[in-house]
Amino acid sequence: MPNIIEITDFSTPELDVYARLTEVQLLNREHPEQGLFIAESPKVIERALDAGYIPVSILVEKKHIDGQAAPILDRCGDIPVYTAQLDVLTQLTGFQLTRGLLCAMRRPALPTVAEVCNGARRVAVLENVMNPTNVGAIFRSAAALNMDAVLLTPACSNPLYRRAIRVSMGTVFQIPWTFLPSGTDYCGELKALGFKTAAMALTDNSVSIKDPAVCSEEKLAIILGTEGDGLADTTIADCDYTVKIPMSHGVDSLNVAAASAVAFWQLAN
Repeated sequence: MPNIIEITDFSTPELDVYARLTEVQLLNREHPEQGLFIAESPKVIERALDAGYIPVSILVEKKHIDGQAAPILDRCGDIPVYTAQLDVLTQLTGFQLTRGLLCAMRRPALPTVAEVCNGARRVAVLENVMNPTNVGAIFRSAAALNMDAVLLTPACSNPLYRRAIRVSMGTVFQIPWTFLPSGTDYCGELKALGFKTAAMALTDNSVSIKDPAVCSEEKLAIILGTEGDGLADTTIADCDYTVKIPMSHGVDSLNVAAASAVAFWQLAN
């Protein structure tokens, strides 16, 4: 049975996770086993639960307890369920954007690169993609367009940041992912796992995204760079291919999230 708790004081420490903790504080780098994240909206929370993520508490608009939130509350056992009317909850910045339901969940231990890549044919690699909106959009494209996994360098925005989860529509819970170890030769590690590597970059040596050799690779890692600067020169040099999306009308490049969708569609089908 849900443990319903009526909110009477927004300063109560139990609500810090929803109202006052920053993303960095939720991540809890010093004690990652205690890290949390916030999932928003019934569909996103259901996807997290389906993937085995562990709920800690819920914040819900009162009218939804016996409505759209009911199936989720039934799945979450006796964890605290904080509730109030909408006019009270709107004291939380952005609550009206959440479709009446928030869930604090535990961050799981991350798998190794080898575990994430086991059985994968197409892997996306994000190098220093720092905008959580772009990270979320890339995950949504990766899940929709036949990518098997996503790897991120340490400087990337965390996929479990609230905005990244929201933009991804919860697909961060549906596709395997992990962070690459800091300071490693990740191109070399991917090659050791049997992958050819394709750097998405506009250079004089770039081949078209439709290049038959690239498209026919049995195992391919598609590497996308940071907003603005793109991939590091050393990364491009280390890759088996440098691949470009042909542009027209004088446009020099696409946003990394848009480029990822084009690349996944062409190279993962």
